[in-house]
Amino acid sequence: MEAKAGNNHKLLWIKRILTLVIGIIIWYLPVPWDITPDAWHLFAIFITAIIGVLLEAFSIFTASVIALVAAVLLRVLTPQQAYSGFSESFILLILAAFLVAKGVIKSGLGRRIAFLLIRRFGKSTLNLGYCLVVTDTIIGPTIPSNTARSGIMYPITHALSLDTGSLPTAEGRKKTGTYLMMTYIAGQTISSALWLTGMAANPVGAGIGAQFGVNMNFGNWFFVASVPCFIALVAIPWVLYKLFPPDNKYTPEAPKAAKKGLEELGPMSTKEWIMGGTFLGMILLWAFSPVLNINLAIVAFLGLAILILANVYTLQDIREGGGDALETYVWFAILYMMSTALNDMGFMKTLGEQMATYIGGYNWVTVYVILILLYIVIHYLFVSQTAHLLALYAVFLQVAVSAGVPAALMAFMLAFATNLFAAITPQASSSNILFVGSGFLPSREVYKQGAVVTVLNTVIFLLATPWIMWASTLF
Repeated sequence: MEAKAGNNHKLLWIKRILTLVIGIIIWYLPVPWDITPDAWHLFAIFITAIIGVLLEAFSIFTASVIALVAAVLLRVLTPQQAYSGFSESFILLILAAFLVAKGVIKSGLGRRIAFLLIRRFGKSTLNLGYCLVVTDTIIGPTIPSNTARSGIMYPITHALSLDTGSLPTAEGRKKTGTYLMMTYIAGQTISSALWLTGMAANPVGAGIGAQFGVNMNFGNWFFVASVPCFIALVAIPWVLYKLFPPDNKYTPEAPKAAKKGLEELGPMSTKEWIMGGTFLGMILLWAFSPVLNINLAIVAFLGLAILILANVYTLQDIREGGGDALETYVWFAILYMMSTALNDMGFMKTLGEQMATYIGGYNWVTVYVILILLYIVIHYLFVSQTAHLLALYAVFLQVAVSAGVPAALMAFMLAFATNLFAAITPQASSSNILFVGSGFLPSREVYKQGAVVTVLNTVIFLLATPWIMWASTLF
C-alpha cells in the first residue's frame, strides 16, 4: 500500500514537472502574428493551467491560483487586472446560487422534490436524466440566464443523486451522480440553443445578425432550432448513458422507496415552506428580470438573506459547508479574468482572423464547415459564452459571407454553436460551475464527456444544415 502511494506521488510530480516544462516552452516561443508579448505570455500561463488540469497534475483550483500568482509576479497583469474577476456580477451570482442551493438541500425541500421525481420517473437512471433535460427545456424561455437556471436545477439534481444511492466520493459518484450531473450540463447546451431567451448571449447574436440583414426573432429562432435541438435532446442522455454508463442503471425498487421516504417526511415543514416560497420568488424575479431591470446576482443574494433571517440556512451552515462554494468561486473568477484579459489584449480576435485567412480560397460549403468547427474548438480558450460571441461572432460571420456562405445560415449556426460548446470544459459556461463544484463531477470527466457531447451536438447540427438553411429563409 505504501509503495503504491509512493509511486502515485512520484507520478504526480512527474506530471507537474512536465506541465511546467510545457509552459516554459510555450512562454519562450516566438510571439506570432501582430500581438503583444504580454498577450502571448498570458496565453502561455492560461494554457499551461488547462494542461495541468487535463494531465491531473493539479486540481482546477490549484492550477488557477498558481496561474494568478504567475501572471502578477511575472508582470503580465497588474494586480488590479488580476483581481477583476472577483467582482463580476454573474460570478457573484454563482456564489450566491451555490449557497441558496445548499439551503434547498438542508431544508429538506430538495429531498422531497427528488422523492417526487423518483416516485414518478425513478425506475431507471436514464429516465431521471431525461426528466432533468425536459424540465430545463420547459423553463428555458422564461429564465433568460442559463446560469440562473442551473441555480434552480442544481439542488434538485444533487438531491436526486443522493437519494438514488450516490455520494460525492471517488466510487460513490459513479452510481448515478456523475451521470445525472453531466446529463444536465449537456442537456442545457441544447435547451439554451432552442430558445432566443434561453441564454444571455443569444439576443446579442441576433443583434449582430441583423447588421448582416438576418431577421432572428423569438418565433423564427425556435422554428429554425427545433429540428436539430429536439434530435439532440433525445440523443444526449442516451449517448452518455451508453458511453459512460452509471453503475446503477435500473432502480425498480426506487419508486417504492421514494413513496416510503415521502411518508416518513410527512407534511412539509415550516422551513420547507419558507424555502419553497423563497425559491419560487427567485424564479419569478429571474424570469421577469429584463422587464423589472433587476440584477440577477441581487436576486440570489436576496434569497440568501431571507433564508438566513428565517434561520433556514444559518451562518454556521455557511461556515461548515461553504468551502466548496468559495473554492468554485475563486477558480472560476481567475480563469474568467484570464480569458477576458486575453480577449481585451486582442489575442482571441487575432487568432480568429488568422484562422479565417487560411480558408478564403475554398468553396462556401467547405468554408462554412471549417469556420463552424474552428468557432467551436477555439472555445477551449474561453471562459464565457458571451465573451466568445462578442470576440468572434462578427469576424467569422463576415468571413463566411465574403466567401459566399448564406448569411442567414451562418448567423443562425454561429448563434447555435455559442451554446453547443458550453459543455466542452468545466469553465466553458458559468452554468456548469455549480455542478462541477458538487463533488459528483470531476473536471477530467467534464473534459472527456464534454468533448463527446460537443462532437455529438456539432454533428447533429451540421447534418441539419439543409433544414436550417431552408427554415432560416422563410421569415
